Amino acid sequence: MTAQIERQPENLPMYDCRDAFAETLLDLMRTDPRVLAVVNDSVGSTKVSVVKKVFPDRVVNVGIAEQDLVGVGAGLANGGFIPFVCAASPFLTGRALEQVKVDAAYSQANVKLVGVSSGVAYGELGPTHHSIADLTVVVPSDPVDTAAAIRLAHATPGPIFIRTSRMPVPLVHAPDMEFRFGQAVTLREGTDITLIANGVLVHRALWAADLLAADGIRARVLDMATASPIDVDAIVAAARETGGIVTAEEHTTRGGLGGAVAEVVVQHHPVPMRLLGFPGVFAPTGSAEYLLDHFGLNAAGIRAGALDILRGAARP
Repeated sequence: MTAQIERQPENLPMYDCRDAFAETLLDLMRTDPRVLAVVNDSVGSTKVSVVKKVFPDRVVNVGIAEQDLVGVGAGLANGGFIPFVCAASPFLTGRALEQVKVDAAYSQANVKLVGVSSGVAYGELGPTHHSIADLTVVVPSDPVDTAAAIRLAHATPGPIFIRTSRMPVPLVHAPDMEFRFGQAVTLREGTDITLIANGVLVHRALWAADLLAADGIRARVLDMATASPIDVDAIVAAARETGGIVTAEEHTTRGGLGGAVAEVVVQHHPVPMRLLGFPGVFAPTGSAEYLLDHFGLNAAGIRAGALDILRGAARP
């Protein structure tokens, strides 16, 4: 059932994380001649156009050929460069899965894979363009998070997958936030329930916490930007200290953030959980906002998941 739709204040500034990615990439290019962008006829959709204007010779466009895209990126990495391989997330992980596995991951090539327009951001284009079952490793939640993740990826050897959306998001992090792979960020303290989210669901989780506060419930909110490696300590602490966990992600609930959190919980401190996401089905065609609302991936849906746990805990 679709949860009651709740909207955020209209005057809240919203940002496209692709802009933060492109501007950060441009800054890295200015200081590190090894940094390149490799795209698949996606200069515009990845926002790499701002990079191409300044460094036209450092943007490699392989055309609509995703397998070549990853292979070329791996080859450049083997030649001493630091390539940021950029493409629409559904095609990067769908069409080039073998190359991601063998050329990048297995070979430990210093390739940075940037999947843009992830989740259901391409809502109206239908399931072929949805990316709700891909490899999720780093899922930034706002421009600050995105820029920090890109800089850390640049400084970290080896293959990294960064999943960004084209959906506008508000700022949820302070400008000086410290981003670390495998470390959650506590955005709100709470003792009654924990909400764990990433990407475009983080600000919705924060709003859900506001709704729960009106119910007299103190919800902890964790931004779990890194799904692999995951912050085991933060999850175990949440389970022990709040007694229940709701996860929310723009991804299938099978093999995503919720599953990763559940693996930690069941091994270390079992507590009631609700995993919110796309329930293992192809999403219908519609706007990104419609699809999130349709599957209850909004503040009201997250609140409902938390109340379900708390009411269950209260039963005799």
